Amino acid sequence: MQRHGHRMLVYLSLLVAQGVVISIFERMLPSPFVFAPGAKLGLANIVTLLALFTLTPRQSFQVVSLRLLVTLLVGGTFSMFFYSLVGSYLSFGAMLLVKQLGPKRVSVIGLSILGGMLFNVGQLSVAAWFARSWTLFNYLPWLSLGGCLAGLAVGVLGYYLLENNHTLQYYQQVSQQETWF
Repeated sequence: MQRHGHRMLVYLSLLVAQGVVISIFERMLPSPFVFAPGAKLGLANIVTLLALFTLTPRQSFQVVSLRLLVTLLVGGTFSMFFYSLVGSYLSFGAMLLVKQLGPKRVSVIGLSILGGMLFNVGQLSVAAWFARSWTLFNYLPWLSLGGCLAGLAVGVLGYYLLENNHTLQYYQQVSQQETWF
């Protein structure tokens, strides 16, 4: 049992580290969305998606939280952290709830698209709160399109990894045997 605990700790740490590295790398890339300057693909959200399918909800929440915190400490700003925090927790919570519908009703790709859209809603809500203006939500259709496209890209990658990576399949089986929280 102790060996399994160490193995799980290493796996959690690797997910957090990968998410941080991907976040930092993605900041160096130009925005792929012409219609939404500054928007990114959200490639680090692949880590959230993998955590949702290979860990318990509590462990996945820990991965998301640690990834946000370490990214802030390594090279983020407080405002960027606040935008990411609200967007990440909103999308994580929604994906966790919708995932409970089961694999016959919702796919990895569908969850990822939902997460991408709600991440943008969370960030836009923070921006509207800071600006004290709800007119920023006029930008929501464009951000929703970007969230769908980014969620699709991350979802396809996540699906591929979950189906073809034996280590992820192992942790997926282990998480299904453990309790919900």
